[in-house]
Amino acid sequence: MTASSPAPAGASHSESERSPFARLNELLAPYQPGRPMITLAVGEPQHPLPDFVGPVLAQHIADFGRYPAAKGIEPFRKAAAAWLARRFALPRPIDPEHEILVLNGSREGLFFAAHAALRHAGPRRGTPAILMPNPFYPVYGVGARTAGCEQVYLPTTRDNGFLPDLDAIDEATLARTIAFYIATPANPQGSVASADYMRRLKRLADHWGFLIFSDECYSEIYTREAPGSMLEQAGPDYSNVVAFQSLSKRSNVPGMRIGFAAGDRKFLAAFHELRNVAAPQVPVPLQHVAVAAYADEAHVEENRRLYRAKFDLADQILGNRYGYKRPDGGFCVWLDVADRGGDEEVALRLYRDAGVRVVPGSYLARPQADGFNPGVGYIRLALVADAQSTGEALHRLVETLG
Repeated sequence: MTASSPAPAGASHSESERSPFARLNELLAPYQPGRPMITLAVGEPQHPLPDFVGPVLAQHIADFGRYPAAKGIEPFRKAAAAWLARRFALPRPIDPEHEILVLNGSREGLFFAAHAALRHAGPRRGTPAILMPNPFYPVYGVGARTAGCEQVYLPTTRDNGFLPDLDAIDEATLARTIAFYIATPANPQGSVASADYMRRLKRLADHWGFLIFSDECYSEIYTREAPGSMLEQAGPDYSNVVAFQSLSKRSNVPGMRIGFAAGDRKFLAAFHELRNVAAPQVPVPLQHVAVAAYADEAHVEENRRLYRAKFDLADQILGNRYGYKRPDGGFCVWLDVADRGGDEEVALRLYRDAGVRVVPGSYLARPQADGFNPGVGYIRLALVADAQSTGEALHRLVETLG
């Protein structure tokens, strides 16, 4: 097996890129939960909204009456740039005028970025390729395919620390790469790329002339050291690096759909041109809420405290079962259940017998060219419910699986 594998030639786009949650619904549809249901399937934060959300919306509610600029209002761009400067050791301050774009959450930006990358990239030797970790956030694959690029899956396994093996990517693939999606912290395993890893990836991007799309939406959810950003290793011009951030996880506002892209100004200029005609604008009142959110860390620290308490429960209840290891970042748990019947069977049993809803790992990954699916045998748990429900779900899981 190579680390650089395209989607299997015979794979159905409709099947390989369907939502994992739609597939999960079909798997569980014939059954009823055996106990009052607790869902650990969807990564939707459920902690309380920050107190400032309502008052700021009310203060700016009249702004719903006008079309927003695609670029984002100046106070938002300045607030995002200032937060980046406080949070990360940047080579220089981000220019809010040319190096920040507001997004409808990171998902929308990550999708359109693939299309902008194809326009932005120079000629390639063969079919343009977009590389991505496997398992991966589904929007990476859909963005690549709808942009007309080949999806190249880079398996992330325990053996490579759940990060793509950069040394295993062949030069023929790199020569036609236009973009590389990397998630740090990773979804679903919670692995965090080191500064050395990021520097190596940046050297590859500069040598072969591709863009790095760094999905950092989980950067503020951690229980040990704060994860770094690709922007820290991008050099003073931020060339070939674009970081994507979102307030969904950081500030526990998944329904607001607001985030930003920051980095390479030449790419962001082309990205802005595309989004200006193709993407929905972000409502101005939501941008003002984001300004308040980026100015406040107290609610973020409380958010981390709540997640830390749930990981403490996972440490106590799961112990070393199922290959459990407290992740470096994010709020997901990645459990090896291959010897308990496999990921689909375990997901079905937990729902049917224990009333616990989880996602089969194979639904979050895709088969490599050789047929290997690196998600097979794993289940993903999102620790987004309250501590009592989370602890109950984990106890039921252990009781059911042994």
